[in-house]
Amino acid sequence: MDRWVVYAYLAMAFAGVTSVVAKLGLTGISGELGLTVRTLFVTVFVLGFAALAVSRAEVQQLTCTNWVWLGVSGLATAASWVFYYKAIKDGEVSTVNLIDRGSIVVVVLLAWLVLGERPSWKVAAGTGLILAGLLVVSRK
Repeated sequence: MDRWVVYAYLAMAFAGVTSVVAKLGLTGISGELGLTVRTLFVTVFVLGFAALAVSRAEVQQLTCTNWVWLGVSGLATAASWVFYYKAIKDGEVSTVNLIDRGSIVVVVLLAWLVLGERPSWKVAAGTGLILAGLLVVSRK
């Protein structure tokens, strides 16, 4: 198995843990405060990780384009987290997470339109099944 596949599965596992423990952490507080506390922990961890894993030479290679696109990504992440925390505060974390993971449909579409990635028949079929699942989960 390629290393990136292992990383993807680890990301999946940690994302699943994140959702459940976040719901536990929201007991008695607002989603906004919970998100703020979580983000502080993420910031400290990521800065520590970067201090260990990123060389000064690599930091100096950052371009304006890097800053702009990563900044846009950061804004999209912040918006996603704000709405996710609002949703898990009041909703069932399992249902909210299923809907949230439907972002793969957006990823496949944008990867095709923006990056020129052509989805294989397997990716297209899987995306279709995810879309069908979203319709099942979100209907009453």
